[in-house]
Amino acid sequence: MLKTFKMGGVHPEENKFAENSRIETIDAPELMYVMLNQNLGAPSVAIVKKGDTVKTGQLIAKGEVFISANVHSPVSGTVEKIDSWTDASGYRKPVIIIKKEGDVWDDGIDTSDSLVKEISASKEEIVELVKASGIVGLGGATFPTHVKLMVPQGKKAEYLIINAVECEPYLTADHRVMLEKGHEVMVGIQVLMKALDVSKALVGIENNKPEAISHLTKIASSYPGITVQGLKVKYPQGAEKQLIKALINREVPSGKLPIEVGCVVQNVGTALAVYEAVQKRKPLIERVVTVTGKNVKKPSNFMVRVGTPISLLLEKAGGIPDGTGKIVNGGPMMGKAIPNTDIPVTKGTSGILLMTNKEAARVKEYNCIRCGRCTTVCPMGLEPFLLGLAGENLNWEIAEKERSMDCIECGSCQYTCPSGRPLLDNIRLCKLKVGQIIRNRNK
Repeated sequence: MLKTFKMGGVHPEENKFAENSRIETIDAPELMYVMLNQNLGAPSVAIVKKGDTVKTGQLIAKGEVFISANVHSPVSGTVEKIDSWTDASGYRKPVIIIKKEGDVWDDGIDTSDSLVKEISASKEEIVELVKASGIVGLGGATFPTHVKLMVPQGKKAEYLIINAVECEPYLTADHRVMLEKGHEVMVGIQVLMKALDVSKALVGIENNKPEAISHLTKIASSYPGITVQGLKVKYPQGAEKQLIKALINREVPSGKLPIEVGCVVQNVGTALAVYEAVQKRKPLIERVVTVTGKNVKKPSNFMVRVGTPISLLLEKAGGIPDGTGKIVNGGPMMGKAIPNTDIPVTKGTSGILLMTNKEAARVKEYNCIRCGRCTTVCPMGLEPFLLGLAGENLNWEIAEKERSMDCIECGSCQYTCPSGRPLLDNIRLCKLKVGQIIRNRNK
């Protein structure tokens, strides 16, 4: 019997239209818009100025606090200006605009395709290289990877969990990485294992990706300590706590991190980026992005330099089809609509979804009928109907008491609600306000 988590979950229509589309490299355009807020935590700080000449892979912005990440130039050229630009949130944020004048790489970066299997870097050197290379979680959360590798004193990592689930409908970037970069991923996993000083790594893949399971299982046989585990398809299995429960049957306590149960979770795309950072000295300046949708002419997986406007990806996928109602950064469950197509790709851009007018339309909202479906599907054991009401009525005391901060924003409640209630919208408001209250209380 295939493993999965027990509490809640849904099974949306998968729509993996781009799963058989090989990764296609897109050339960087003339102007690149490199955002400075590409990680969870504090934005990086520019260390270049207008008129400076930069090389591909050169450090251009530093993460100056603990939870932050370096940013590197995705091209060689000249810094046009340091300005503000609209990002996926719809707000203007600091940006470095670079005019491309070639692709001359910074010194010491190995740009060859040769596989480097021997890991010569020490545990401490790995953490420093990952930090210097600006690696963040590529599953969407963009948490700085080096921070996850610094296990707190008194804690011990037993398992490295590799999230290769890609449970969000439509997205196929991780799927293609596994099929086309399997050996690099495996070496990256071994690098992470060495950094964490663990002997066991589990790669969780849902069984709607049989090719990836078969391919990685075969490769893993020559990499000691790495096990590939097929999982039953259920959303949101890609969430850290649900994946840990599915793979090793341990429950992360409320408000705690996976290290509390001896686990560190990394995305499969992050493992590839770690391989390139440690074995090739290549910083995180590009990633695979899925561009897809029911009416998209050419659903694709593109290798894209960070800072590339999304408009170029849409053009390469056949343009914006008639009847498009919404363009979403990410997948349909957790992604958010973007205001325009000038927004650049960042380290956290896993996919661009073009939704039809029918898909994008909000269903008519009715009164709650107390059916309990939202509670049944919540993977965190919350009562979304109650949290939704707390958000509507601005009752932050109830929102905190009913554990709104435990919500992982998977959207299962809103997806299954027969009354079309905007549950997730209201719970996000609860989390925003309760988070502010908690931070003020702890000052």
